[in-house]
Amino acid sequence: MQTRDTDFLIIGSGLAGLTAALHLSARGRVLVASKRAADEANTRYAQGGVACVVDPADSMKEHIEDTLQTGGGLSEESAVRAIVEGGPAQIAELEKCGVHFERRAESPSEYDLGQEGGHSRRRVLHAGDVTGKALIESLLARVKADPNITLAENWLAIDVVPTGWIGLPGESRCVGCYFLDKKSGEILAVRAPVTILATGGLGKVYLYTSNPDVATGDGVAMAWRAGLPVRDMEMIQFHPTCLYHPAAKSFLISEAVRGEGARLIDRRGREFVYDFDERGALAPRDITARAIDSVMKKQGDPFVYLDISHRDAEYLQKRFPTIYSTCLTFGFDMARAPVPVVPAAHYSCGGVVADVNGRTAMPGLYAIGEVASTGLHGANRLASNSLLEASVCAARCAEEVSNHWKNNPVADITIPRWECGEAVSSDEAVVVEHDWNEVRSVMWDYVGIVRSDRRLARARRRIRTIREEIRSYYKEYLVTADLIELRNLAAVAELIIRCAQQRKESRGLHYNEDWPEASAVAEHSVVRDKPGGPLSEE
Repeated sequence: MQTRDTDFLIIGSGLAGLTAALHLSARGRVLVASKRAADEANTRYAQGGVACVVDPADSMKEHIEDTLQTGGGLSEESAVRAIVEGGPAQIAELEKCGVHFERRAESPSEYDLGQEGGHSRRRVLHAGDVTGKALIESLLARVKADPNITLAENWLAIDVVPTGWIGLPGESRCVGCYFLDKKSGEILAVRAPVTILATGGLGKVYLYTSNPDVATGDGVAMAWRAGLPVRDMEMIQFHPTCLYHPAAKSFLISEAVRGEGARLIDRRGREFVYDFDERGALAPRDITARAIDSVMKKQGDPFVYLDISHRDAEYLQKRFPTIYSTCLTFGFDMARAPVPVVPAAHYSCGGVVADVNGRTAMPGLYAIGEVASTGLHGANRLASNSLLEASVCAARCAEEVSNHWKNNPVADITIPRWECGEAVSSDEAVVVEHDWNEVRSVMWDYVGIVRSDRRLARARRRIRTIREEIRSYYKEYLVTADLIELRNLAAVAELIIRCAQQRKESRGLHYNEDWPEASAVAEHSVVRDKPGGPLSEE
C-alpha cells in the first residue's frame, strides 16, 4: 500500500475545502482530495448567493437576529455572531480571487443584493444565478496555480485513521485517512498532522434531492465511526422549489426568484402560503416546504406552482439566465405561465460537532462547511448563510491550524497496510444498487418533511437490517466506490433517524405529528458512540 505524506490533508473541494487550502498553502504542503472531478461539489450548484451585511442601511445586529429567529432556538449566538461578523472580510477575499458579484446598473459602486426567505433586508450577494459555479471556478483556478497545493481527483475517502484504531496509547488523535483511488482501484493512505473534513452534504440519502450525486454524507459517517459526536441530524432542510419534471433531475429554482416577487400558488391559482405564515412565499424554508407538502397531500396534487409571470422575459433572462433557459428547455416559459415545483432534500443543518474554527473532539481532525455543526443554523438554515459559513469557517480553521498543526506529529507513525483478507471481487452489484435505492426510499417515505413515531421506528428497523447486510458485504468483497458510498449513506440514514427519535417535539425542520408542539427548552439531539463501533447502538 502506498502511503503519501502532506502537512495538511483536506477532504473535499467545495468552497470550504478550497478556501482552507489557499489559506494554508503558505504554511506547508496541502493535499486536496476530491471524490470526483474537483469542481463537482454542492457549492457548484448554489444559485442564490452569499448572505452578508454590505449595505450601509443593514446591520450585523439584524442579520444575527434573522439567523437566530430562523434557527428555532438551537442556533448558538456566539457562533452566529462570529460567522456573520466575519462575512465582509471573506467577500473581499473572494473578490481578490476573481469572483465578480453583481453590481447595480444604475449605481455600479453598490452591490445588487437579492432578497430571500427569512431575511428582513436585501443582503444576498450573487453572481447572476450561478453564484456557486463562479466561486468554484475562481478558487479552483487559484488552487491549480499554487505550487504548494496538490489536487487529487477521483480519490474517495474510506475512513480517517485515529491512533486508537491502530493500537497507540494515549488520547486518540487523527493521523490521516485511507482512500480508494477510483481510477486504479488501489487503496492508499495519506499521513498528515492535520485532516480537515470539508466533504459537504448528504442529500442523496433521500429519493428526491437538489444535491449532486457526490452528496452521500461521507464526512459525517467517517467521523461517527471514529467516535466523534454528531448532533441535530434530523434537521434536514427541504428546499421548497425544485422543478417538477421527470427529466429535470432535481433542478433547483432559487429562493431568489421568490425574493423578486414570485408567488406560490396551488393548481387552482390560490396563494396558499399565507394560510401558514404572514410572510407568504418569503417565509423561512421549513414553513414553506411544510405548507407545500400539506397542500399537495390535502388536494392530492403532485406539485404546486411558482408564478413570476408578472415579470417580463427580458428581466428574467437578465436576473435568472440559467433558471430561465433551463425551464425553457423543459417547456416552461416563466414569463408566460407558472412553473410546477415540489420540495426536495437540500441541506443538512446538523453534522459533526465542531466550533467556528473547525475544531472537533479529536485532535488532528477538523470539520468545516456543511459537514460541521457549528451552531450557526440550529433547527433551520437561513437562506444563503451556508456559503457564508463555509467561507468564514474555512478561513478561521486555517488560522487555527496554522498555530497548532505541529502539536500533532505523525512522522514516526506507521499507518497499517489495508488488509483485504479473503475478500474477493463482487459479481453482485445489483445487491448494492437495490440497497442504495431502498435506503433512499425508506428515508423519503418515513423520515421526510412530516414524521411520526411509528414511521421513524419502521425506518430504523429497516435501515438496521440494511446496515447489517452492508457490513457482511463489506467484509466479504473488495471495496468499490459504490459500496463505500452505500455504507456511508446507510450510516447517515440511521443517524438522522436516531436524532429524530430523540426529539420529542416539533422544532424548525423537524415536524413530528405525535409531538406537534415545541418544548419549552431547546436542546440539541446528540449521538455519541464508542470509537470503532460503526454498528453500535445507544
